[in-house]
Amino acid sequence: MIRFALALCLAATAATAETLRIEIDLSDQEMTVSEAGDLLWVWPVSTARTGKRTPTGTFTPYLMKRIHYSTLYDNAPMPWSIFFAGNYAIHGTTQVDRLGTPASAGCVRLAPENAEALYAAVKQVGMAETRVVIHD
Repeated sequence: MIRFALALCLAATAATAETLRIEIDLSDQEMTVSEAGDLLWVWPVSTARTGKRTPTGTFTPYLMKRIHYSTLYDNAPMPWSIFFAGNYAIHGTTQVDRLGTPASAGCVRLAPENAEALYAAVKQVGMAETRVVIHD
């Protein structure tokens, strides 16, 4: 009976495993996106500039907004926002010339077309099945 219960527990854990993995390397200013272990995209990003911070760790998105305007930074547009920790989000930017270098106040910036593709992927898979992993 104990083995059966353990098997059920392991099966339940496997069922809740991530399907979509969004990995952000702060040192390389790069995002890698994979689904069920298959690489989908590799994109340049901009994360926190000097004096600001992008949180590190593993997160599950909790809110998605097609268009959001920052209440902290002069109503700056944040299209295709995927919020993963407090006010921190992955979102599109108009400052595409800064991608690949630290430039944000802490969010993870993407080219608008990449942010839209990522938003669609998270929407299709579901936030509960998505992990955002941020590391140095």
